[in-house]
Parts: sequence; C-alpha cells; structure tokens
Amino acid sequence: MKKPLIVIFLVLLIDQISKFWIKLNMTIGESFSVLGDWFQIYFIENNGMAFGWEFGAQYGKLALSIFRIIAVALLFYFIYYLVKKKTKFGPLLGISLITAGALGNIIDGMFYGMIFSESTFFEVATLFPEGGGYAGFLQGKVVDMLYFPLFTFPEWVPLFGGQIFFSPIFNIADSAITIGFLYLLIFQWDFLKNIDNLGSKSDLDNNTDTIKQS
Repeated sequence: MKKPLIVIFLVLLIDQISKFWIKLNMTIGESFSVLGDWFQIYFIENNGMAFGWEFGAQYGKLALSIFRIIAVALLFYFIYYLVKKKTKFGPLLGISLITAGALGNIIDGMFYGMIFSESTFFEVATLFPEGGGYAGFLQGKVVDMLYFPLFTFPEWVPLFGGQIFFSPIFNIADSAITIGFLYLLIFQWDFLKNIDNLGSKSDLDNNTDTIKQS
C-alpha cells in the first residue's frame, strides 16, 4: 500500500502547490508564456469537470462533488483490494494517478471556497480572508492553469477555420487522470482484460498470475 500512497501524495502535493501559487499570485485571465506561444500558464476557474467543462449550476456542482467523493472512496478501496491480491505495481500506478487527480479537484471544490477570497479580473485572492471565503463547503471552484494553444487553424479550413487546436485549460490533477487512463490502456491492457475475473474464486489463481506479469 505504501507505493500507491506515495504516488497519490506526490501528485496531490504538486497539484495543490501549483494551485495555491496561482490563486495567491494571479488574477483571473492573467497569463504568461512558459515555452513560446504554445505553452502558457493561464489562470481560470471552473465549477465543473476536467479541462474546464462544466456540469449544471449550484445543484449540478453539488451532485458532481458527491459523485467524485464516492468515486474516490471506491478507487481507494480498489487499490487496497489489489494490494491485498499482491498485484504488481504497474496497474496500481495507473489507478493511483487517476485517484490522485480526482482527489486533487475534490479538494478545490470542498475547501477553496472556504479558505480563499474570490479571484477576480482585478484582484488576487487572499488566504483565510477576514470576512470568510467566497463560497461554502463543496461549492469552491476548481483552479485551472495549463494551456497549450498549439496552433490556430487557417481561416480557409472548413468548420475549424480561425479556431485554436486544443483549447482546454486544465491543471495537474486533470493531467494525472488523463495520464493514468492512457497508461492503463496502453501498457496495462492485460490487466484491464482480466479485471472482471478479479473477484472470481475459480479464476483467481490464473488471473493473479496474469496481473502480476502486467
């Protein structure tokens, strides 16, 4: 259980440090270049899902937050279950990245509204403001900042003319979720193919051998 927890802790640490720095040093819409025009730090906040997507208003956000909490609890249980089955670290790495990413965005929603003042286009947020935070429990906004506007389609391109290729703005937690999924799909496909048999007593011996080789 130690290695998955270390992965989760490190991802959360990087995610939260980056978000705290953004909140306490930048205004909404502020940006700066990291590598030319195609990699920028661009501060926005959103009420919803990964990559800046949104889901409903206040009640939609509450439902999404509750769903995330349940999902993360199940993921932690699944990690514990796999450790008990002596699964190799490969599958655990992918699942740990997904868990850390989901937990990172949950922390934003749970606590950021309570501990930060509101970020605006003109004012940088403060930590633990005198009058309280900008929102209640589970109503905080997710901080996004990673922006990769790789190129803009020429105007003559049908449907996409003038639009930026890959315009979502996201964060470290979103990245961890995406990398975790891709890692499992590309490098741990044997594990995913046999996942239905994990709880089957009759297939346990053969399946454990397959998973250990992943």
